[in-house]
Amino acid sequence: MNAQGIAGFPYYLGVNSLTDLASRGDRVCVLNILGGESRQVTPTSHAFSGGNVVFGTSPGRGGQKLKTSVGDIPVFNNVREGLNAGFSFNTGVVYLPPSGVRDGVAELIRVNPQLKKIVIVTEKIAVHDAREIRAMAQGAGVDIIGGNCLGVADSWSRVRIGGALGGDFPDETLVQGTVAIFSNSGGFTTTIAQYLGTEGWGTTTLVSSGKDVYIHYGARDFAHAFRNDGRSRAAVLYVEPGGYYERDVDFGKPVVACVVGRWKAKLTRAVGHAGAMAGAGDSAQDKERWFMEAFGVDALFTPENPVVSRKGAVVTNIAHIPDALTAVMAAGGAKPDFAPRGSLSLKPWMANDQGIALPAELALPPVIAPEPYAAQIAVLGQQVGAVIARQNMKDKSGASVMDSQTQVTSVHGHSVLDLALQPLQANFALPLVHEAAGPNDRAMLDIAVAGEVNLVGDPILVAVDAARAAGNSPNTVMAAAASIVGPRRVERALACTRALIDLFAGSGLQEGHHVEFDSSAIKLDEATRALFTARADEASDTHPAAMLKAVTARGAKSVFLDFLLRQDIVLSRDAILAAISTTIAWGPLTRKRISRLTAETLPWYLRLYGVMVGATIPAERHQWGVLAGIPQAERYGSWTMADLCYLAMTGKKPSDEQALPLQLLVGLLISNGPGAISAQGAKGAVSADGPQTPGRVQINKAMVGFLTHTGYSHGGNGFEGMAFLLQQFKGQALMDPSDPKHGLDLKAMATVFAKNYKAEKAAAKEAGLELRALPGVHHPVFKGKPVNHDPREVFIAEFMAKRGSYNVFHAYYRELAQALYDVGATPYVFCVNIDAVIAALLLALLWPDYTSGELSERDLETAAFTVFLYGRMIGAAAEIDDHLNRGRNMDTRTPESQVAFVA
Repeated sequence: MNAQGIAGFPYYLGVNSLTDLASRGDRVCVLNILGGESRQVTPTSHAFSGGNVVFGTSPGRGGQKLKTSVGDIPVFNNVREGLNAGFSFNTGVVYLPPSGVRDGVAELIRVNPQLKKIVIVTEKIAVHDAREIRAMAQGAGVDIIGGNCLGVADSWSRVRIGGALGGDFPDETLVQGTVAIFSNSGGFTTTIAQYLGTEGWGTTTLVSSGKDVYIHYGARDFAHAFRNDGRSRAAVLYVEPGGYYERDVDFGKPVVACVVGRWKAKLTRAVGHAGAMAGAGDSAQDKERWFMEAFGVDALFTPENPVVSRKGAVVTNIAHIPDALTAVMAAGGAKPDFAPRGSLSLKPWMANDQGIALPAELALPPVIAPEPYAAQIAVLGQQVGAVIARQNMKDKSGASVMDSQTQVTSVHGHSVLDLALQPLQANFALPLVHEAAGPNDRAMLDIAVAGEVNLVGDPILVAVDAARAAGNSPNTVMAAAASIVGPRRVERALACTRALIDLFAGSGLQEGHHVEFDSSAIKLDEATRALFTARADEASDTHPAAMLKAVTARGAKSVFLDFLLRQDIVLSRDAILAAISTTIAWGPLTRKRISRLTAETLPWYLRLYGVMVGATIPAERHQWGVLAGIPQAERYGSWTMADLCYLAMTGKKPSDEQALPLQLLVGLLISNGPGAISAQGAKGAVSADGPQTPGRVQINKAMVGFLTHTGYSHGGNGFEGMAFLLQQFKGQALMDPSDPKHGLDLKAMATVFAKNYKAEKAAAKEAGLELRALPGVHHPVFKGKPVNHDPREVFIAEFMAKRGSYNVFHAYYRELAQALYDVGATPYVFCVNIDAVIAALLLALLWPDYTSGELSERDLETAAFTVFLYGRMIGAAAEIDDHLNRGRNMDTRTPESQVAFVA
């Protein structure tokens, strides 16, 4: 080498051999050493290389240090300060933003005459700046590697400079051997080295050239150093379209070229690496041809068609590189560097088929991972439940979504149209387990809720009775109950649930009802035993015995209950609730459908469900051992959620035919998407408590948030619809609303009202008054359609038609929507919406009791409001749990810049 660089090159080149690219003698200065990427990468590089970074720069942070496992790296404001402090270096690494790279390179060259190499990690450097960088480096006799690269590494010297070649554990990847790597992709440089090891090939020097518009250290430069490196017997090139760097290059030794990016030939703009856009004569196909001509082969190498020569082979899949290299070297009589290290066949370290029956070729059994990963996976195996990333959840939900085209909401992937066909208790479980609960879990939920409905002797009953006597709406009465079910009310139940999860985590139990599971190895210490044991002041509580008896009567199974019953202790009510909750949650927890936090808080939701339903039952019907005349044993042993909800609204146990409309309505009402006022109330309450500290979030307060955000407009439309129908059918001789031969002229009735409404509308407009809204008509309206339908109403109509059922009130609403259009009161046929369906189905259900005088008009209206609350209670639970797991503190507030003042 002379003063002008290596003789014979038309430009300066200082690296004569690959051994010069990264050596133990190199000393490094890192620009922007405290930047986000450098903070992650530099400490690993520094430690792997024996401490080769002498200092770094970060303007304004002089005096700070970057900690590494082999000592702290000092930080200066600029390069001159570091040199003046007595440090010297011959290699610079640049992590600066694109706009600062040119000036950073200029600083390195200007102040350090000892500089030999610069590695530029930064991508997307302006072409003009890249030209100036090239000119400065050529004039000063400095080699540039990059930009947009991960630098260089040497497996023999155990050095890497400027980037993450070899990944977080370079010792595992940079295995000494005889193959050099030159790659346009930094990430694939590491991957190729790992792949080569599976065939027994180690590496010498690895070069991530980058693929910015300028490749400062190109294939021709690499080829020269490769030919002069006695360690390197072969090379692997990873090549992308764009540029002529590889054309007519003499490598002098065997090479496997992996050319990728045929698809980029169809693009009209650059993607990914800035210089990788196929252009005229430098597409992927062109580069394949260059290499095939240079190697003397007539086809690409594939396992099925292994075409090679002693000079090399061309592949288009990095997975084929090891086989191709072995074949090329075998043609010259050379063998791999060491015994193969595994294979490239899929070897999953972890498996979770989510219960799906996969074909044999896809159901790959997991294998034991190499260390340190095996130990890390073992630790993960002790963890249960999903881990959910926190994010800003304003106007967002991970639980519910409304289809803008159909206006139908889904909750955890289940359409409300499907949920309407599910048993009621399955819907109450859905928001908390994210799955449709099976018969065993539904029975468990029925028992848990039944244990909370009777509020006799509880201050809650006094509160709700006072709230009802004060004339409050049903949601306000329910809120009075929920507000009392605070953290201390559920503290022990939650602690018991956490203890059960701790005891069974990592045990191999897959489902909470698999009672054949052997839990004999699980032991209770004295503190945990005491946690589950009933206190002396609970000796008279009849609930625990009744709940256990009900489990047997229903044939329900629980590993956790069985485990606790074998401990020879008297179980508390909280312990039984915890065991039931853990039984319901365990399967989804092990399948990572839900988080541990969700499973641990499930008892709180179940207790709230029971208390909120119980709060809708008048106080005088709560008695010791009896609720509304229903004995405790019967309620626990056979009653369902549908029975309890119907009882709360009517005071009676329903027949199957009577329970069905209630099930349909609750299923359809579960959610109207995260934008609904009720959902916002629930989410806002969680946001205000601070979900990033989940332990202080009061789930009952979030339920109150949902309840305070329902009312006569949102939630009470069914209430208003009931009142509207009662007014329209007042004085009509209607005996049986389910008889299509009722003898009423619905069309005439609807037309009379429509004409009166049209006149009322004109008078209101003339007087400048606001026209009253018609409950059950309007929303949603699909623009541009002359006839509109709420898909939930259509679903009910079709379901009733299939069953041969009829509802005169529903039929009237349909006639009304048409009549309003026919008389010119509306511009098109409005929807009959879900609020009308609530009113119609409930009024038909309760009509006999109304006409007999057992139920008043107010009772009917309250029932319509209450059934909405039951549905939205489920949807609110889904939003509360989702926000608790996923949200950030105060993330539902509106930024000040978006808030308007109305004068």
